[in-house]
Amino acid sequence: MTGSFSLPAELAEPRLSVAQRSLDRLKTVPELAPRYTGHDKVLALDDIAALPPLVKEDLNVALAHLEPKAEHGATWLFQSGGSTGAPKVGYAPTGFYMRGVYEQWRPLDRDDVFVNAWGAGRMWGAHFLAAALADLCGCQVIALGSVTKDEFGDWLDFFGRRRVTAIGGTPSVLRLWFAHARAAGIRLPALRKVLWLGEAWHSQLDEDIAAVAPDARRWGMFGSTETWVVGTNTPECPADVFHPLPEQLVHVGEDELLDFTTLNPDMLNPVLRYQTGDAGRHVACACGRPGQAMQVLGRRDSVVQVRGLGLHVDDIIAQVEREPGVSQAQILISERQGRVSTVDIMVLADEDAPPDLAQRLRRDLMSATFTISTAFQHDPESFQVRCVETLITNDRTGKTANFVVRDEP
Repeated sequence: MTGSFSLPAELAEPRLSVAQRSLDRLKTVPELAPRYTGHDKVLALDDIAALPPLVKEDLNVALAHLEPKAEHGATWLFQSGGSTGAPKVGYAPTGFYMRGVYEQWRPLDRDDVFVNAWGAGRMWGAHFLAAALADLCGCQVIALGSVTKDEFGDWLDFFGRRRVTAIGGTPSVLRLWFAHARAAGIRLPALRKVLWLGEAWHSQLDEDIAAVAPDARRWGMFGSTETWVVGTNTPECPADVFHPLPEQLVHVGEDELLDFTTLNPDMLNPVLRYQTGDAGRHVACACGRPGQAMQVLGRRDSVVQVRGLGLHVDDIIAQVEREPGVSQAQILISERQGRVSTVDIMVLADEDAPPDLAQRLRRDLMSATFTISTAFQHDPESFQVRCVETLITNDRTGKTANFVVRDEP
């Protein structure tokens, strides 16, 4: 069983007091305590493997009960699911655990001019996480955040004048920047580093970056809003392979589902065999770095990545189907060149459904769903609700899935 962990027993077990603390905290949560009956001690990796895994809703329940606070400085609250009206909250101390990332991974140095293009609003933590890393690296920072498509040209001209050497964002956001620059014939010869976090790397980025900034190379992080950064990679690593931090214990479970256990004593979230929904395996990285690396194979749950944010398909379907006049619903996600271009909620309406059903559902979902409102804040027309005659079914099985992904030319 210990072979399915990212760390050998001799390195992991001296730090399992952190996992023991997480177990003790979780056992104080009334809704979760019964699942840990008979699990009292975490002394070895086999004890970790024997614990039941946590999923997002479990951790949200735990955090609502525990309301952890940082020992020193501010306690930051970030979005961890839910709606904009009643968000589920995750916690982090000032610094956002980036000291451990910096000790392993230093993509920036004091000579860099770094554009932080992760969005800073709506309680999303990536912008602040990247800012903390930049602070440790000592570089110049342009805290840009999100911009509209009409502003790309002026900002790209500014990047050129300032000789920007690094930019960071989700791959979907980076795709917009580099596609616009390529189409406009803009070159950024000083740009050497592209940092990314939030979703899988898009192969189209390789082509666009080569045209716009031929000396630039990608530097990736992998994690979630609950675990924070789990692992990192460099230009010498495949885009889907990451080296876990020593303070993150990665376990490969059934069906290759990954779960994560924090070994960081400063971690506020009780991350103990937490499943993000990602599948993966332990591999030797092509970069040649010793030790186990983690290859991420994609998601195995009902959470799909939409422009760097997790869309909880089952929750959206349940919300729509509770609406009077709705018989059944399905989510159609359209992708173009590996990037989500549109999301449509397709609805089978009852005969007595009100005529404004689709418009009302769209308005409610845009105002109350964090992922939808944030992902489509710059192009809200790319999210629609449509009443249809039939939903998309599998011709072979006759099944109608909750969501369908369609590739567009």
